[in-house]
Amino acid sequence: MPRGIGWSAGWITALTVCQAALMVGIGLLITGPARTLWPLTVEDNVDEGFERRRTGTLTALSSVVSEAGNTLTVITVTLLSCLGLLLLPRLPRWRQAVFLALAVSLQSLVFLVVTVAVDRHRPDVDRLDGSLPTSSYTSGHTGAATAIYGGLAVLALSRLRGPWRSIAAGLLFAVPLLVGVARLYRGMHHPTDVVGGLVNGGLSLLIAGRALLTDGFVTAPPRTAAAVTADRSKRVPGHTAVIFNPTVTGAAVLDALRRVLAQHGHDAPVFIETTPEDPGGGQTADAVRAGATLVVVCGGDGTLRAAAGSLAGTAVPLALVPCGTGNLLARNLGLPLAPADALDAALRGTAHRVDLGRVEGDGLAATHFAAMSGAGLDAAMVQRANDSGRTKSLLGWPAYVLAALRVLRTPRVRLSVRLDGAPALRRTARMVLLGNVGTVQGGMTLFPDASPDDGRLDLLILDPRGLGGWLGAVRTLVRGGTPAPPSAADTHGERDGDKDRGPVEFFTFRRAEFTFDVPQPRELDGDPVTPGRSLSAEVRPGALTVLLPVRGK
Repeated sequence: MPRGIGWSAGWITALTVCQAALMVGIGLLITGPARTLWPLTVEDNVDEGFERRRTGTLTALSSVVSEAGNTLTVITVTLLSCLGLLLLPRLPRWRQAVFLALAVSLQSLVFLVVTVAVDRHRPDVDRLDGSLPTSSYTSGHTGAATAIYGGLAVLALSRLRGPWRSIAAGLLFAVPLLVGVARLYRGMHHPTDVVGGLVNGGLSLLIAGRALLTDGFVTAPPRTAAAVTADRSKRVPGHTAVIFNPTVTGAAVLDALRRVLAQHGHDAPVFIETTPEDPGGGQTADAVRAGATLVVVCGGDGTLRAAAGSLAGTAVPLALVPCGTGNLLARNLGLPLAPADALDAALRGTAHRVDLGRVEGDGLAATHFAAMSGAGLDAAMVQRANDSGRTKSLLGWPAYVLAALRVLRTPRVRLSVRLDGAPALRRTARMVLLGNVGTVQGGMTLFPDASPDDGRLDLLILDPRGLGGWLGAVRTLVRGGTPAPPSAADTHGERDGDKDRGPVEFFTFRRAEFTFDVPQPRELDGDPVTPGRSLSAEVRPGALTVLLPVRGK
C-alpha cells in the first residue's frame, strides 16, 4: 500500500479517533461503574493530603510549575521551538517542527472531545486556581506538557550528542510529571485525571512520532531506476547534495569539503545530516528526487551502505568521502583516507560503475551492501566492537582486532550452502563472509581475486579446528596467496564431509543461499543486523556509479 502523505493523514486521523474513543471510554468507566472501586474510592484522600501540607513556598513553586502546562505557555513554547527548528539549523528541520506541532494539536483536540463527553467534578478541596469551565478529566495542563516537553525530549535524544543528551531528555521528561504533581497540589484534579493527561499526551506523541520521525509513514513509495530516469526531464537544475554523518564529520571537515567543492565548480551544495533513525538512505533518496546530479557521502561504511541502496540503478554519481572506522570500500577503490583529499581525487576522476551485493533473510528485509557481509564469528566481532563504542572511537579499526580476540570461541555451526543453483553443500563453519571487495583494515587481503566490478561476489568459509587449524587459517589469510576461488560447478559433488578441505575455503558466485542449523549473528558493512537462520545473497552488477581517481595520478 503506498505510503505517501495522504495515506499518512488517513492513518493519523484513524489513530486519533481511536485515541479519543479510548480516552472517553476510560473516563466514562471512571465516572460510572468503576467509581466505587479501589483506587478510585481513595482518590480524595490524595487531594486532601496535598491540601493539608500546603505552605507558602510550595504554593508559589506549584504556581510556577503549573504555568509550564498552561495553554498560553504551551502555545508559546511550541511556536518558538518550531521556529527554532526551521530557522536555526543549516537546513530546516521540517519533520521535527511538524512533529511538535502535530503532537500538541492532537492532544488538544482529543482533550476537547473528552471534556465534552465526560463530565467529572473537580476535587472537593480548596482549589487554588478557582473553578475552570472544563471537566476535571483529563488534566489539560498535564496532557499539553506531555506533548510539548515530551516531544522536545524525543528530539533531544535523536539530535544531541554527548552527556548532555541524556540530561536534557531527562529534564524535559520530568516537566509533565512535575506539572501533574502541581495540579494535584493545587486541588485541580483527581490523580486519575493526571494519569489520563499523561496517557493522552503520550499517545499523541506516539502517533505524531510514528508518522513523522520514522520511515514507516510519511515517505514516498519505492521508486525504480526507470522511474527516476523518466523524472529527470522534470527536475529543477542539478545541484550537489552532501549527505554526512554528524557523529564522525566535524565542522572543520565540512568547511574543508566546501572549499574543495567550490574549487571544482560545485557552488551552493546542500548539506544534509543523517540521523540514528535514518542513516542516509532517506536523505539520499530525497536528494535524488529533488534533482541532485552529484551525491557526496561523508561517513563510514554504514552511511555509505544506506546511501548506496538509494542510489542503486539511478546513474547519479557518488563521491565517497571516508570518515568512519572501517572505510572498506574507499580503501579498496584506491581513494585517499583524508576526507578533503578523497573528495578532491574523486572530483578529478571519472565515473565508474561498481557492483553491489543484495541480501535478505528471516527477519532481514532485502537490502544492499557495498563491501562485505557476514554471519558467525565476523558478525559477533562487529557486535562486540560496536558495543565498546569508546574503544572503537579511541583506537579506530584496531578495536575490531581486540573484539575478534574476544569472540574466537564462537562455536562452529552446521549449514547448507547453495551456489548459483548447484546442489547444496553441507559444511561446518565458524564464519561465513561475503565480499564485494578483497582487502580489510590493516591491509589484510581476504579475497585475493575479488573485484568490485567483476559481476560476482566472493565467499569465504572459515572452519579451523584446534590450534593447528587456526594457525593454518591465519597463514592462509595473511599470505593472501590462495589459488583462484572455485565456482559452484567446481564444487559439485563436495556435498558432505571432505575432510581435506582445510580451514579456509573460497568460492565465487552470482547468487547464494545459506541455511544455518541454529540462528547466527549477521552483519552488513560493519553494522550488526538481526540474527537468523537463513540468508540469501546476489550480486547487482554495475548498480552504483562512483567517481574514482584516474589510475596513475
